[in-house]
Amino acid sequence: MWISVTLQADADKAEALSDALMEAGALSVSIEDADAGTDAEKPQFGEPGHLPTSLWDHSRVIALFDGATGRPELEAALAEASRAAGLDSVPVFSTEEVAEQNWVQLTQSQFDPIRITERLWIVPSWHEAPDAQAINIELDPGMAFGTGSHPTTRLCLEWLCDAVTPGCSVLDYGCGSGILGIAAAKLGAGDVLGIDIDEKAVEAARDNAARNHAVMRLQHSAEPVGDTFDLVVANILTNPLCVLAPAIAARVVPGGRVALSGVLETQAEQVIEAWRPFITLEIGASLDGWIRLEGHRPTP
Repeated sequence: MWISVTLQADADKAEALSDALMEAGALSVSIEDADAGTDAEKPQFGEPGHLPTSLWDHSRVIALFDGATGRPELEAALAEASRAAGLDSVPVFSTEEVAEQNWVQLTQSQFDPIRITERLWIVPSWHEAPDAQAINIELDPGMAFGTGSHPTTRLCLEWLCDAVTPGCSVLDYGCGSGILGIAAAKLGAGDVLGIDIDEKAVEAARDNAARNHAVMRLQHSAEPVGDTFDLVVANILTNPLCVLAPAIAARVVPGGRVALSGVLETQAEQVIEAWRPFITLEIGASLDGWIRLEGHRPTP
């Protein structure tokens, strides 16, 4: 049994309060938008080099304490943390008992098989494939991004289902879990390379590829990539897509195709403009506020 304590805090105090609660004995602390689900909800999207400058105007700080902690000890810990965070008094708070649960089973229950198209499914290892005749990629949530549930991953998978032809070459730039490269290989691509800046993502992609008997090369993005590819897909974020436009575009064979995602609808023009000197992009599809940009590299 644990005790979950929820406190209200303004943006300028939330992080300090979070750190102070850990020092005061909390087992874990998280910060959420107190206005979530209302018209005042404030989504935040951080990118490398452009992280959010502040948290939500009204934050909810949630601290988890040992269930054996008595009420006097709990109130003393909250008072200590509030003082350390520079607050005049303990914020308004509520408590809730958190019962022991099978956390593995609870987590697994949140991930069902995902139908991408009639041809392609993403199936967690604890589920049977709904369609044994389809291409089924076995993939569990892990340390690298890409389970098929995020709109940007789905948009890229749908593009691959349409774009991959037998024997073509594919570059997955920012491969994460390897899901896009694995899909390309199982859809019939002859040469697939996945690269990522995170060594753990490269390791995760290698493990996932082996589990799915998918043949693909993997490397860290610091290593040079000299090849060009018939298809290039990059599901990362707007800022790196803009900064890396020359490098990624150069990997597309003349006449080849590129698909980019990780881009919000409001960011489309920014990416299109950054890529204009290399490849003309247009919006190919959108889903839940995210878009997929597509283009062809001109032939000489």
